[in-house]
Amino acid sequence: MTTPIPTPIPTPVPLPRPDPTPLLRVDGPADPADWAAAHREALRAALVEHGAVRVHGLGIRDPAMAGEILRGLGAPAVTEKEAFAPRQRHAPGVYSSSRWPPNQPMCMHHELSYALEFPALLLFACLSAPTAGGATATADSAAVLDALPPTVSERFTREGWQLARSYGNGIGASVAEAFGTEDRKRVEAYCRANAIAFDWRPDGTLHTRQRRGAVLRHPVTGHRCWFNQIAFLNEWTLDPEIREYLLAEFGADGLPFNTYYGDGDPVTEETVRLVNAVYEAHTVRRPWRAGDLLLVDNLRTAHGREAFEGPREVVVAMGGPPQPDDRSRQRGDLP
Repeated sequence: MTTPIPTPIPTPVPLPRPDPTPLLRVDGPADPADWAAAHREALRAALVEHGAVRVHGLGIRDPAMAGEILRGLGAPAVTEKEAFAPRQRHAPGVYSSSRWPPNQPMCMHHELSYALEFPALLLFACLSAPTAGGATATADSAAVLDALPPTVSERFTREGWQLARSYGNGIGASVAEAFGTEDRKRVEAYCRANAIAFDWRPDGTLHTRQRRGAVLRHPVTGHRCWFNQIAFLNEWTLDPEIREYLLAEFGADGLPFNTYYGDGDPVTEETVRLVNAVYEAHTVRRPWRAGDLLLVDNLRTAHGREAFEGPREVVVAMGGPPQPDDRSRQRGDLP
């Protein structure tokens, strides 16, 4: 995803970057949730300043403990809706990692950035570290926005972006996994309430399209952040062989997901590669160790996942839907 881009769009050059995320080392507290509650204000202040915080030594052993830490931080659990890939629900707001081939990286993105309601806080807990790779990478979304060429950022800022999805063809999340129900009336009610256009096809598949803003102003810092999944959920980010298979099997209109400019124009391969190259130039990685915790401000910081070898179990807890002062991202008006 860092293949050089031909002119006229310049290619960012990825450079080795020091990890700006503060690293806290603790000596195995008896109750990690109590420790999180006792240090709640300090952790939240560090999130505002840095966008992410790593903690070594908490000794997190199971998904339930991740949920308890979330409660200790005072963040209400967020129920995932509109999931793009299947995952297991362990407890309120606590989920397994999305099912994604271990030999393929998961590109940088913000959790549920295509939804009208999304978690402000992400809590990643490593229960089992892989033998190689598998880091949860992070990137500052304000810095990414600043680094994007105006030819890219200004159009998306002006128009927003569109996400098209297809459900029911056996690829990606099913209707029930994405919406929590197979009842068509309930699915349609959710879509209407969340500015999602929908179409049930004769073969039983559901096709949706939603328009969202690409840039969100952080409600605390005031920084404008590149907050979307334009590159991650685009066909050009897929492995070439997988993309060709899906196109041959389902056609361009039947891909499990794809992204467009706000006016419906296709996003070019060149643009997708450029966005991913900018992400790569701003990405930092630190290997997981069992029991580690990573707190992420979902607006301020994008995250991704490296390819890996060996068993890897990282759970994510989602908390606190934000109340941003800039709701222009909620573009429900499809052209």
